[in-house]
Amino acid sequence: MILALAAVGLSSCGDKAPKAASESASRLLAAALADDRVAFEAEIDRPAVRDDVRRQVAELARSTALEVDGGPSEFALDRMISPDALRVVDASGQRPAQAPTASEVAPLMKVVDKKHVCLRDAEAPEDCLLTFAKGDDPKAGGRWRLVGMKAMDLRIEVASAGG
Repeated sequence: MILALAAVGLSSCGDKAPKAASESASRLLAAALADDRVAFEAEIDRPAVRDDVRRQVAELARSTALEVDGGPSEFALDRMISPDALRVVDASGQRPAQAPTASEVAPLMKVVDKKHVCLRDAEAPEDCLLTFAKGDDPKAGGRWRLVGMKAMDLRIEVASAGG
């Protein structure tokens, strides 16, 4: 999956996403760039993302008249949900020198409802590529974590740092 972030020329829709959600998205992209699995895991709700990706893969299979008993394996799903699966690029298609900051990610964030925000597709702003939810667990401090991601053709463009 290619993540290319281009915040340039994109305005926020509706309500502004909470700063903490943009910070979580920034940390997730930084973890993907650094191939830091520990930091990546800290920003995701793996069971929720696995369920979301499983649902999308099953829908795709049904739409092509292909049904696999039990759906995709846990191994296959986990490979789709890893830093390796996310390739972050800038507007020129190159790997950025540094991860986008929360303020660079913020213009691409869209409020879905009171507990969900998403990182929008720069080319199709109505489409969510990565979905974050605010947790209810007081132990986790109500952190925003990744709960869903576009399973196929993921492309997010972020402006180059300092540009």
